[in-house]
Amino acid sequence: MLKLLKYLMILLIVAIIGLGIWGYAPDRDVAELRAEYAGEPSQFVELPNGQTVHIRDTGPRDAPTLLLIHGSGASLHTWEGWADALGDDYRIIRYDQPGHGLTGPHISGDYSGKAFSDTAAMVMDHLGVSNYLVAGNSMGGWVAWTHALTYPERVKGLILVDASGAPSAAPRSIPIGFRLAQSPIVQPFITVFTPRSIIASTLEGSVADKEALTDAQVDRYWNLLRYPGNRQATLDRGKAARTPLTPETIAQINAPTLILWGSQDKLIPVDAARWFDKHIPDSNLVIYGDLGHIPMEEDAERTAKDVDSWLKAKGLDTPPPSVTPGATLSISEKARAAIGAASSPKEQ
Repeated sequence: MLKLLKYLMILLIVAIIGLGIWGYAPDRDVAELRAEYAGEPSQFVELPNGQTVHIRDTGPRDAPTLLLIHGSGASLHTWEGWADALGDDYRIIRYDQPGHGLTGPHISGDYSGKAFSDTAAMVMDHLGVSNYLVAGNSMGGWVAWTHALTYPERVKGLILVDASGAPSAAPRSIPIGFRLAQSPIVQPFITVFTPRSIIASTLEGSVADKEALTDAQVDRYWNLLRYPGNRQATLDRGKAARTPLTPETIAQINAPTLILWGSQDKLIPVDAARWFDKHIPDSNLVIYGDLGHIPMEEDAERTAKDVDSWLKAKGLDTPPPSVTPGATLSISEKARAAIGAASSPKEQ
């Protein structure tokens, strides 16, 4: 009996060591990550609140400006295809949101809707752009519509790409990475224990054709999640207080809105797209039968073409006015009070 217990104990120790080797993933060095993912045309700017943000600002300066906001666990790189496809005719601005990419954790640990929306405003203030189009995917879609409600005088067009926030958005299937981030048992270990295979599985659950995923995509998501503080920020973001979005609130969006959705999205089902389309006064809906949760990454050329066609049809392809870089633009307090802390489901 003692020999059996000793044998089982050895097996347990070996299993624990093996599990640790398999899943142990310490933070990456900031300088190494910047060298790998912040090549031209990346820049790092300090906002008035002291937050340093990773930004890419490309395209003609006298063209209409399109601000692109990525989703949870992603980075500005998710929009690379759109930047390439639309960059000749539009000024493309994208940035890593706080708690993501090479921006790192929010300087004050604030992951409220207001903080995310105000970060977008400060980025545009810094670049001197006062009137622009804004697009967002998943959690970035929540930030985009929150921004459109909070700063209606700035946003002349809104594009929601599998956006979170609709009350009818119960997921059909939550990718394993999101499930683990919600588990009280697993949470204490997530900041150092993040196997690459978990990231790969999460991404596979976010696309319609997992065979189309590349090793470079998986590596990018995995490596940038390991920027110091980003994993803790993911946990903190999931604990932020949320207020459900209502039809009355979303109906206050006065900007023309394009809604793009992958019908194979398991995280935010297509019913959410129809909810947005029903309650936003001036909206157009495009559903892709063969795409999933990140259609702009799955098929950048087709989705970007639909964006361009819509912008032209709506007359939104004209250059915006500009302001002096660094100027602070006005904020709609009425709109801010109306939306309060309206937000998306935590896992998105």
